[in-house]
Amino acid sequence: MLRRAIEEFGLFLIPFGLFLVLLLVTGRNPIRLHHWSAQASRLVLAGLLVVIASLLYEGLFSDRSERGYVPPHMENGQLVPGRFR
Repeated sequence: MLRRAIEEFGLFLIPFGLFLVLLLVTGRNPIRLHHWSAQASRLVLAGLLVVIASLLYEGLFSDRSERGYVPPHMENGQLVPGRFR
């Protein structure tokens, strides 16, 4: 679960990294706050859109398992543990 959260946070940071590269290429100082403050809301929105798009893509196109989980149950007086089919 932590790995998935770190991956999504990395995807969120992609627009910020691209803007950093843009600042460096255009010869601006990326440490100066006034370059970032004007674009902060756009960068956050772009990061959220990247995360949402990745979640939608994975939800729609990931492999689905035809098998399912069978919870623990009783058969002939015996407790059968849960398992994946």
